[in-house]
Amino acid sequence: MRMGTGFDAHRFVKGRKLILGGIDIPYEWGLEGHSDADVLLHAICDAMLGALALGDIGVHFPDSDRRFKNIASTEILRLVKEMIARKGYRVGNIDATIIAQAPRMVPHVKGMRGNIAASLDCAEDEVSVKATTTEGMGFCGRSEGIAAMAVACLEKIKTV
Repeated sequence: MRMGTGFDAHRFVKGRKLILGGIDIPYEWGLEGHSDADVLLHAICDAMLGALALGDIGVHFPDSDRRFKNIASTEILRLVKEMIARKGYRVGNIDATIIAQAPRMVPHVKGMRGNIAASLDCAEDEVSVKATTTEGMGFCGRSEGIAAMAVACLEKIKTV
């Protein structure tokens, strides 16, 4: 068993969709980034890569590479899953937290969990997504952006 942690944060910008956990969330602001800026999936990817000491998504999907411009983070997550499978591991479970003052995340959590589980070929009950506010403190509390953190537990694939 291997464990890893991930964290990501992006600032709000006008003129972009807000995508979290692969879900298009209706909101007046989106997140700035080279890809679709899905902080939740980026944190999960970093946790998975970190569990196997494979660096982070910036190493594998650099913002200097045009191939990754506006890429869906669900695709990045799927590619990271393939990387860990090649190393002989699968997801045991994911525990992630979105940090945002707004918008409300609760209505979207079930869809996020389903998207993440589908991208990782794991059961939905192996994926936890939670949300919290910072009660007005810091950049998330001032509604300047959104952050996410994640823990990934990877299990060695049993071979017969």
